[in-house]
Amino acid sequence: MAVRRRYRSVLFVPADRTDRVQSAPRRGADAVVADLEDAVAPDAKPAAREGLVELLRDSRIDGRVMVRVNAADTPWFADDVAALAPVLGALEALVLPKASPAAAAELDRVLTTHSAPDGLQVLAIAETAAGILDARATGAASARVTTMMFGVADLSAELGVTVTAEGSELAHARAHLVLASAAAGLLPPLDGPYLTLDDPEGLARSVRTARELGFGGKATIHPAQIPAVHAEFTPDARALARAREIVAAHEAAQSSGSGVARLADGTFIDEPVARRARDLLVGQEADT
Repeated sequence: MAVRRRYRSVLFVPADRTDRVQSAPRRGADAVVADLEDAVAPDAKPAAREGLVELLRDSRIDGRVMVRVNAADTPWFADDVAALAPVLGALEALVLPKASPAAAAELDRVLTTHSAPDGLQVLAIAETAAGILDARATGAASARVTTMMFGVADLSAELGVTVTAEGSELAHARAHLVLASAAAGLLPPLDGPYLTLDDPEGLARSVRTARELGFGGKATIHPAQIPAVHAEFTPDARALARAREIVAAHEAAQSSGSGVARLADGTFIDEPVARRARDLLVGQEADT
């Protein structure tokens, strides 16, 4: 069974820049994604695989590393996974682009062929209209899929919409992915990256929108984006104290034979409210 680890942030780095892959974990993201897909030109992919595998084999990376392989329906997919086979144990996860139920099942099959560790998880990117609508089935297609990711660039291009910081143009698709992830029993999904650098106000609005919709974190494409993402997705001391108060009140009510409680300020507490508070505390423990 794949490890179900939450991520506030993942930092994408070109896989053919092994110097950046090696140094990226020190930039503060919860995990680093070495990108063999869009960030590497077709002719450069064999060399990128070779250099990345050499780096991983030598264990010269101090941090959680994922690799985004090419899509399952491309001529590079099988070679990506085959090249990574000797070092799959050094990886946190594989990131699957253009995710679909068939693609998730195929990756699972290929990983089994290569005797991948049971704990190797898959982050599946829903980045097409069909991928968004099929997200629940994708999450159920393989036990390795623990988290979905929202593919903002490809989806906006397919739909012909202009991406904004507030994200109203893709709000329905984002909300659908959050619901589909929950229905499939997955962790809250990761939002796609904010693609405009040097725009801290826009980044802050984009991250806030993702959190309010129910995302658990956000992808980043530059280390400078990480602090804003963590600031929004890390509960502050007041929120954690409130969660502990709710859990304590609910447990006290249960011990006295009641399923409900009321805080001093009048807030009504029942099992769903207490469960949300417990999830917040568990998520915080996972991040530390």
